[in-house]
Amino acid sequence: MDLNLKNKKALVVASSQGLGKAIAAQLAKEGTNVMITSRDEAKLKSVQKEFREQFNADVEYYRADVMNSEDVKNLIQHTAETLGGIDILINNAGGPPGGTFENLTDEDWEKAFQLNLLSHVRLIREALPELKKNGGRIINIASSSIKQPIPGLLLSNTFRLGIVGLTKTLSEELAAYNILINTVAPGRIATDRVDYLDQHNADRQNITKEEVAERAKSKIPLGRYGTPEEFANVVTFLASEASSYVTGSSILVDGGMVKAL
Repeated sequence: MDLNLKNKKALVVASSQGLGKAIAAQLAKEGTNVMITSRDEAKLKSVQKEFREQFNADVEYYRADVMNSEDVKNLIQHTAETLGGIDILINNAGGPPGGTFENLTDEDWEKAFQLNLLSHVRLIREALPELKKNGGRIINIASSSIKQPIPGLLLSNTFRLGIVGLTKTLSEELAAYNILINTVAPGRIATDRVDYLDQHNADRQNITKEEVAERAKSKIPLGRYGTPEEFANVVTFLASEASSYVTGSSILVDGGMVKAL
């Protein structure tokens, strides 16, 4: 299947590692011109070099903190000027820390709101003028907690659901411009974030991280953690012309882990 992604212009947020990097790699492999971004310039330079050598692709980078509104504005402007526009916006951010209601502070709540919800709002707002020109794709990366709350991750459980509400509402508002917007929710994908969560759960339960992982895998019908590449394949489909009748949806990539309908 030709995904018709060659020479499209994509901004992938939080893409120096993990799921964001895997998404950027898959898009670059398809011939998409990609802007990668994160707060770590050294990692960005390394990923740019890796992708250019591996895929012979047009990969640029811009250091930005998506919790800073001026950084977001500058990121969008730089991307549009450097790539010649924006056709695809992949909103992604690192997950908030674990914690229960009684041990989370106002500062914890405010930071999680800024990082995991308001950053998506700002990025979409700033990118809209570019996306409206020719239509496009917005994909918001969330978590399986949008369907089934994860114990000990109250901040994620709260703000990831906000992403779903934002996505569904904007799917109606943006349809007239042929802008499709969807949420993609990873389950247990083998990344540093999941490794952190396994360690967090191990500490909370006073067991080893390996025991946590084995228990988690036993609850996944496919019996294993997913790979970043498997997750990126789903996002790449939604970023492509092949997904021309999909908008406002929340799609789980979790190996069947979540039992909710």
